[in-house]
Amino acid sequence: MSSYSFTTNVAQVMVINATTIEEQLADLTRAIEGLMKHVQEQDAQIARLINKEDNIDAKEIQISSDGLIPVDQLKEFIEETIKSKIEGSSRSSFTYSKPYTPRIDSFKMPMGYQPPKFQQFDGKGNPKQHVAHFVETYNNAETYGDHLVKQFVRSLKGNAFDWYTDLEAGSINGWEHLEQEFLNRFYNTRRTVSMVELTNSRQWKEEPVVDYINRWRNLCLSCKDRLFEASAIEMCIQGMHWELCYILQAIKPKTFEELGTRAHEIEMSFNCKEDEYSVNPNDDDGDNGDATP
Repeated sequence: MSSYSFTTNVAQVMVINATTIEEQLADLTRAIEGLMKHVQEQDAQIARLINKEDNIDAKEIQISSDGLIPVDQLKEFIEETIKSKIEGSSRSSFTYSKPYTPRIDSFKMPMGYQPPKFQQFDGKGNPKQHVAHFVETYNNAETYGDHLVKQFVRSLKGNAFDWYTDLEAGSINGWEHLEQEFLNRFYNTRRTVSMVELTNSRQWKEEPVVDYINRWRNLCLSCKDRLFEASAIEMCIQGMHWELCYILQAIKPKTFEELGTRAHEIEMSFNCKEDEYSVNPNDDDGDNGDATP
């Protein structure tokens, strides 16, 4: 109802019900005060909306001849202001966007699914081993295929987690795609041993032969070239101390287990003889002749 209609109705009521001039003046005064209060409320609403105009598109406001904004236009203006505020707040509050597509995001985990515990990758080490560990762990939890995409972030930390959060929003469309992006970004930091280094490896002075064999085998596992066990055993023997090498080349062990056992026995035999000699350095097996007391 417009202010003009409101004033007219009040005046009609006064004419019908008022009995004296004083009562008419009192009623008129109250009507004017009510109208002024209504106008002030309208002005306050306009002032609040004007203060928010930088967040919405400028829009022409039509004002009636009595200085008031039509209710429908005011309602529309308020709705647009609220909508603009909500959209603006939503855009500014979310700075992170998921790197996978809405199709992946819509996947639901199996009923009763509990994220398993697994090792986390920080950008160092072997990325292929991390992928293998991640896949096997989640397969054991009955999670397969593209479902892995949403869970992969749980296995990352440090530089690897930074890489994940920097992926373009909605750019990952499947597990194979994410796996390839991951392997393209991170490299195996484990040192590769060459055949030359493996061939030139030698048993250190006073190094137990079993320790040397284990050290040599670890180097062999990091070698880019693959050796048959027989060739590897022969190469390992060549790096031992010469007395061990001489005897073991004649024995020709067939496995590393046999090599370790035989080499340890021979080394223990050498040590026993050295200990015996150190106790009796001048003792020999020859006849010393009869000594006259």
